[in-house]
Amino acid sequence: MTPSELILDPFTQYAFMRRALAACVILAIGGTPLGVFMTLRRMTLMGDAMSHAILPGVALAFASFGLALLPMTLGGLAAGVFVALCAMFLTRFTRMKEDASFTLLYLMSLAAGVIIISLKGSNVDLMHMLFGNILAIDKDSLTLMAGVACVTLFTLAGFYRGLVIDCFDPDFAYAAKRGRSWASLIFFVLLVTNLIAAFQALGTLMALGLMILPAIAARFWTQNIDTLIPLSILCALAASLTGLLISYYTQIPAGPAVVLAAGTLSLFSALSGTHGSVYAYVRNLD
Repeated sequence: MTPSELILDPFTQYAFMRRALAACVILAIGGTPLGVFMTLRRMTLMGDAMSHAILPGVALAFASFGLALLPMTLGGLAAGVFVALCAMFLTRFTRMKEDASFTLLYLMSLAAGVIIISLKGSNVDLMHMLFGNILAIDKDSLTLMAGVACVTLFTLAGFYRGLVIDCFDPDFAYAAKRGRSWASLIFFVLLVTNLIAAFQALGTLMALGLMILPAIAARFWTQNIDTLIPLSILCALAASLTGLLISYYTQIPAGPAVVLAAGTLSLFSALSGTHGSVYAYVRNLD
């Protein structure tokens, strides 16, 4: 079997593999640009917290309506917004720092979600919620992901300049009154919405993986943000294809395989990238 056949055969022969690849492509194009801004704004911890925070809302929707797509989406969105508001309240009116408040709330959210699913469902349902099942993606989920990706890209295009300024010079953005608060709020809504879309494929525990890890990898190869976003998308696409192929030929879960491939690419970039990597550090010593 030729290398091209090894790569193409799983997708030409099986519809579920094509749907899984389509889901990864959509998540890469729509979610990875958000991951770039999260890394630049040092919001990766908050992103991780929000990916866990949606679980209680999804679990309550599952307990009431089963695996219906719309109720789980709305439940996850409501839970994410609620947890974010609680974290803001604790940060503002107590001595608790933002990272501590998000950590507290996401751990409580994760525990509450697991308990709700355990009471109302089976171990299979729990594993599906936590880790997803990208090989079982249906057309409705793909439609939701595509819609979220389109809205995300158009919105980022509209607020691109403000977000970039806010990443590199937040004091100037505030002084210039360029709508920093609105841009930040819209960015947060996009983040939660994309996490819910990614949840359909990767579950709550790894929904952030395809969003953040390619962005981390790309930062070791370029310092230009206009190059960083498309390079991050390419890294996400490469990790998706690699992970799905590894899953197909080794019979391991597809979602974790995709995230592991993205993480491996990030580690490789940290070691050998041209900017800020181990290789760059050693080269500067010479």
